[in-house]
Amino acid sequence: MKKIRLGLMGFGEINRHLYRLCLEDNKIEVAVISDIGRPEILVYLLEAESKRNKGEIDIKLDGNYLVSKNGRARFVKGKGPTDVAWDAFDVDVVVDSTGKYRSREDMNGHLLSGAKRVILSSLPTNEIDRIVIKGVNEHTMKKSDKLISAGSSTTNATAIMLKILDEAFGVDYSMLTTVHSYTADQPLRDTAGTDFRRSRSAAENIIPNDTPTPRWLPVIMPEFKGRIEGTALNVPIPAGSLLDLTVVLKDETVTIEQVNKAIEKAAKKLPGTLEVCEDPIVSMDVVWNRHSVIYDKQATMRSKGKMLKVLIWYHSTLAIGSRIKDLILAYQEINEEGGAK
Repeated sequence: MKKIRLGLMGFGEINRHLYRLCLEDNKIEVAVISDIGRPEILVYLLEAESKRNKGEIDIKLDGNYLVSKNGRARFVKGKGPTDVAWDAFDVDVVVDSTGKYRSREDMNGHLLSGAKRVILSSLPTNEIDRIVIKGVNEHTMKKSDKLISAGSSTTNATAIMLKILDEAFGVDYSMLTTVHSYTADQPLRDTAGTDFRRSRSAAENIIPNDTPTPRWLPVIMPEFKGRIEGTALNVPIPAGSLLDLTVVLKDETVTIEQVNKAIEKAAKKLPGTLEVCEDPIVSMDVVWNRHSVIYDKQATMRSKGKMLKVLIWYHSTLAIGSRIKDLILAYQEINEEGGAK
């Protein structure tokens, strides 16, 4: 496999996770990092996060280059998709994790600047070539895809669980609540913004919020059109999120034991993506876990009718960073094997 040259648009938490993940093998080389922040501070954040996990990583800042065994990644100060000449750095894939440039038109700016493929670390705002969820619809990937999204952590967790439950038992309707750690675009103190509730302090409040997952999930899984709704609660913790998923099954005789067995069977087919947890965990216990689904086996509930509730944990930024790396490698494999056009 030809080494993939990667460009990172934004060096926030997701792309810093992705950078560390790329150090673990020699298949991907981070060639360019575009961020308006000072390189010294960006490297400092990368090192500080690494120490909180498993210790220091072997990196150094050499002028405008972040140097590691992975190679030399050039820091540039691009603000938008057309600000970086990706072709000058021979970049194959750009991962945009800014959260600002999510439309097809914005993403196309990266292609106009020389990128061969663009992957969003979040859901788009309008239709793009493909949203790919590992374990759900990767069979739809095509070599011709240029503008792609890896979904969101909530979308990944929801889609994977719904696919398992629907194939095993049949699902009529579903309702989700993502209990999500606060995000970088929320204020720490009450500050007037464009949204009333999101103007309140993220460090002090449980804040009801919208989630785009119900809008996009039927695009990924057309069979769920008109059959899913959802909301979000941002809570005052920095990492560790929870999906509360309630479904109405077609069969009222399904037992919790049957549900557990179906998910355990699926976990064997999705190593690294789905994990079954036997322990009574809390949010802190899933920090630095890469799985998109950490199924809380002790928390599953059944009503007397057809309702089933499951709880799914995930470290939102690391989980999506891991799926982005999987996606980069999967598309490279399609390129080299001459997959679907």
